[in-house]
Amino acid sequence: MDDSRCPAAHPQDPTACVGPPVVSVLDAVNAGADGCEHHGARLLASLAGGRVYPLPDAPPGAAIRVFKAADTIRPFCWFDGPRSDPSQLSRAENRARHHR
Repeated sequence: MDDSRCPAAHPQDPTACVGPPVVSVLDAVNAGADGCEHHGARLLASLAGGRVYPLPDAPPGAAIRVFKAADTIRPFCWFDGPRSDPSQLSRAENRARHHR
């Protein structure tokens, strides 16, 4: 991993951090990583049953911003290619499909 990026940044995700680590993202078995809001949201979007918590020195609303952003991000969004399977779409896209 690039030492200038937070632990939540996936090695194949080419994007830079946006600020310091402010949230902890945990998966369904409580494994996790601390991350900036940008990578925290991208990681949360890629997890089934993930949760986000603010770090002690996080700015107000950081975890909620990550949670809301993750809702609109496709899992592993740095991979190109067509996506049609529900597991490849964002949670918001799946909700919209079911409410038509």
